[in-house]
Amino acid sequence: MLSWVGITVYLKQIKLKKITLKLGILLFYLFMNSHSLVIGQEINWQNLLEGNTVENFVQLNGKADFSIEDGVLIGTSKRNTPNSFLATKKKYGDFILEFDVHIDFGLNSGVQFRSESLESYLEGRVHGYQCEIETSSRKWAGGIYDEARRGWLYPLTRNPQGQEAFINGTWNTYRIEAVGNTLKTFVNGIQTSNLVDDMTAEGFIAFQVHSISNPKEEGKKVRWKNIRIVTTDLEKHRMIAPNKVPLISYLENQLTQEEKRLGFRLLWDGKTPNGWRGVKRRDFPSKGWHIVEGILTVEDSGGGEARNGGDIVTLQSFRNFELSLDFKLTPGANSGIKYFVKPGLNQGEGSAIGLEFQLLDDDKHPDAKMGKNGNRTVGSLYDLIRAENRTTGARGKNFKGVGNWNNARIVVKEGKVTHWLNHVKVVEYDRFSQSFEALVEKSKYEKWKQFGQWPEGVILLQDHGNEVSFKNIKIREF
Repeated sequence: MLSWVGITVYLKQIKLKKITLKLGILLFYLFMNSHSLVIGQEINWQNLLEGNTVENFVQLNGKADFSIEDGVLIGTSKRNTPNSFLATKKKYGDFILEFDVHIDFGLNSGVQFRSESLESYLEGRVHGYQCEIETSSRKWAGGIYDEARRGWLYPLTRNPQGQEAFINGTWNTYRIEAVGNTLKTFVNGIQTSNLVDDMTAEGFIAFQVHSISNPKEEGKKVRWKNIRIVTTDLEKHRMIAPNKVPLISYLENQLTQEEKRLGFRLLWDGKTPNGWRGVKRRDFPSKGWHIVEGILTVEDSGGGEARNGGDIVTLQSFRNFELSLDFKLTPGANSGIKYFVKPGLNQGEGSAIGLEFQLLDDDKHPDAKMGKNGNRTVGSLYDLIRAENRTTGARGKNFKGVGNWNNARIVVKEGKVTHWLNHVKVVEYDRFSQSFEALVEKSKYEKWKQFGQWPEGVILLQDHGNEVSFKNIKIREF
């Protein structure tokens, strides 16, 4: 059920600073009625702390203290021990889970769901989906993290309303809906994440006390109460939140119905080279690129730029668009995603000319230390603008590392362009601004007239002589 805390958050977000009591009551009534319409009937909740005991749970990994007092589950932080989890003995697949949580400032916590602890995986380390509980200034509480596996799946950098839902220093109401491959979370009635992923369909639910190293954090507590779950008639009980939440999908080379409705289409079908050609030829390269099990890979050729299969480009040109793709670097690799490319500008040696989302192993490739102030590192607008975290209080660029899949997202609306690395914004600029023109004048691109300002161009995947893989390439046009 929605709380007054949720209503307060929502009213703050829509910036109604002066509201009469009558209006506040009316909004509360509307929220309650919309909630009941979604439910459609009384929910048959099950209390996970039945009998005020933890006999249906098992503690895993760390040795932080868990206890129950007056129906409240309390986790107490302890130094020199790894993350601690109090996990249900029962596994859950599809469900809706609700709970209230109060966490001492400075702590980090979360609730695992569809999670596992297997001796065959990192010697029993708990892994799987986690709904974040945190007090930090980055404000990712309610996001979805993949514990001990893929890292952040749904950071709240793309959901500013959701970032404001959690309130430090008080009780917050959480809701997790896991139905099929759709995972949604809510904090105080505000939707915080909207994820589609099919990696794990079932697992335990677990309450986390995060490891700590700071002596000042020892003894701090995270408290949960009103922990309840329902596993039947879930479609009837779905919550409709007042805010619109972007969808992030991890399905392999396929689109969700929502993505189709928003106008996305696959730019690569995951099977054939249809829609692509070599930048300096009319067909797809006969060597240097291969397609295996839904993955498109440029092969290693010793680091020579465009000397093997060469760059590949789309057959179609684009003006205003949102492009998303996953990439995986090998150690020391260099590549790039170029856009507004004019294939005919450079028919000699080297790569075609266009704006570039840099793909690079920053630690091992020398290009990371070239250019100016890091403007050739991963996620950067190559040779022009350095990639850096544009989210206040967040940590690093959110790069998941060489050998792992990372997501690159480029959004172009008229002159405004943004680069996103794993859903964290790392570059933003106006390609028609004086400041952009000044950057070009001081770069390797100064000899190309109106570089980066051409009205349209093809999209390019670069052959820089290193092995790099791509998948889930999708686009929509505005």
